[in-house]
Amino acid sequence: MENKVFCFGLIVGDFLGRPVKDIPEKGKLVLIDKVELHIGGCAANTGIVLSKLGISVSISGNVGDDNLGRFLISKLKDEGVDVSQIKTSKIKNTSGSMVIVHSDGERSFIHSIGANSDLHLEEIDFEYISNFPIIHIAGALLMPGFDGKPLAETLKRAKKMGLITSLDTAWDATGKWLELIEDALQYTDYFLPSIEEAKMLTGQTTPEDIAKFLMDKGVKNVGLKMGGDGSFICNEKEKYRFHPLKFDVVDTTGCGDAYVAGFITGIVKGFSFEKCGLLANLVGAKAATAIGATAGITSYEDTLEFGKKFGYRF
Repeated sequence: MENKVFCFGLIVGDFLGRPVKDIPEKGKLVLIDKVELHIGGCAANTGIVLSKLGISVSISGNVGDDNLGRFLISKLKDEGVDVSQIKTSKIKNTSGSMVIVHSDGERSFIHSIGANSDLHLEEIDFEYISNFPIIHIAGALLMPGFDGKPLAETLKRAKKMGLITSLDTAWDATGKWLELIEDALQYTDYFLPSIEEAKMLTGQTTPEDIAKFLMDKGVKNVGLKMGGDGSFICNEKEKYRFHPLKFDVVDTTGCGDAYVAGFITGIVKGFSFEKCGLLANLVGAKAATAIGATAGITSYEDTLEFGKKFGYRF
């Protein structure tokens, strides 16, 4: 398989503050150790980690015609990601999130959809993506101009072109959940949501029941990101549960996106289903060793070296 991946979806500026113990009352102020600006968004995070793991990546999405948008494009370029398919909106501002990092490394988010609301099927250059073996759509449920029928049509056309399809979700603040992605699941080779999102989508509570529900809808392979409980992968023939790695967590921002990048890297490298899950579990954990969504990953080799401490061998 060619060593390249096409990502489509959310590109966001993340304003991180840590550690946040209390939210101040109106008109008051609390002090924290750090406030930093990072690139974020499912597509951007996964794309950058893929690039750091040695995969050639092109990303498509929207930013605004503003300083934050220019920063994000510059950062993606610096990380070796092809940005030729990114569109600049003259109407909407670049999407941004205030990321509240709690003292235990967990996060809360305050989000503005911004230019990501203008992502549409018509903006996808299918002739361009035909050159890629894998398309990963990142941020379903948080792209109001793309969720629903456009998402399903994109994956359907990608499958007809012979591409492997991968899908990740974001938290649906509108409460529509399955309504927005049900039609797309039959065209999804790899579905990689968080366990909490998957519970909301399926109405199920256990990883096994969630996976069965999704596979009954047509998904070929399911990977569930379960945070402190590790991860779970399943298809019609195999299922595996991977335990979390034990280390001092710095920041869990972007761990789910890194997990996805690890899984896709395994697919590109021709790994078995089990090894794809192992690599995803490792990369997701490694992302939590530094502040920011992608700073914890430096290279494929460094990630494998980190994994040796926990008995991981590839």
